Amino acid sequence: MSEAEILLEVHRGPFNESQHRGHAVIWDAGGDIVAAWGDPEKVILPRSSSKMLQALPLVESGAADHFGLTEAQLAFACASHQGAHVHTDMVDAWLADLGLSETDLRCGPQEPNDIEARNGLICAHHHPDQRHNNCSGKHCGFLTLNKHLGGGSEYIEVNHSVQKAAKAAFEELTEETSPGYGIDGCSAPNFASTVSGLARAMASYAAASETGSAREKAMHRLTHAMAAHPVLVAGEGRACTNLMRAMEGRVTVKTGAEAVFVAIIPEKKLGIALKIEDGTTRAAEATITQLLIGAGVLEANHPVAKSLTQGPITNRRAVVTGEYLTAQSLRDWSL
Repeated sequence: MSEAEILLEVHRGPFNESQHRGHAVIWDAGGDIVAAWGDPEKVILPRSSSKMLQALPLVESGAADHFGLTEAQLAFACASHQGAHVHTDMVDAWLADLGLSETDLRCGPQEPNDIEARNGLICAHHHPDQRHNNCSGKHCGFLTLNKHLGGGSEYIEVNHSVQKAAKAAFEELTEETSPGYGIDGCSAPNFASTVSGLARAMASYAAASETGSAREKAMHRLTHAMAAHPVLVAGEGRACTNLMRAMEGRVTVKTGAEAVFVAIIPEKKLGIALKIEDGTTRAAEATITQLLIGAGVLEANHPVAKSLTQGPITNRRAVVTGEYLTAQSLRDWSL
């Protein structure tokens, strides 16, 4: 078994202050590993990076078309959002169309990360609710599929038809039997895979055609919906949103908690998956950005790319105190 590799260093003045180790795999849709760092067979929980896999039954089953879901709603079903008004307004409208309400969600309340929305709640003396949960879009998708299937209200239970469908899609696209699951922050089961399996699934999305099989059409719709609506997938200031904007819709990216990141590159038919062992977001963002540069889909001198891979790191007086340095092996890799 390979050891995790150093993928990012954090420098302060002349000192190498921190190092972040992890695993990364780039998979070609033809069935081969293009490049790998660390242990490709490392078993991980993909967390929210797998939301496009969890949303696949929503589209493939016909539920999305039956309920007339828009492209924006499909993107939102794959979101880890900020709880901004653009997000909660979509939750309100979606639930109303289903004849449901906030109480039908099972994701739990969460304080919004969007400052305007958070301040608005404070000034109005209101508490956050489940609409503000970063996974409420995914749960709207679950509720839509559940209504289509006629399932019970507890759609987050692992043996519920909604989660059985999500697991089946996950295992079929990773081409692995999941060794188990953990309960995610939004209370839904999150199925484990290897880093290679997750990259393989992303490569399948990258190769999916709008004229292919029903599954391929569903994957294509989700991939392109996310790329077309980056602010719904994350929010202003977030790496996912900024990266997809920087690449002008050519690539779909998605982060997951505890420093997981994936990318879908249709023009190259490549999938990328990575996991930073210590769970640090800055390292996952830097690594995925460097790999996108190497893949030739993001300019190294783009302001977004530079900020995520280099910094600078500043203190509270705006003094530059350090910088990031991605691993030489990452910087040397290119297609």
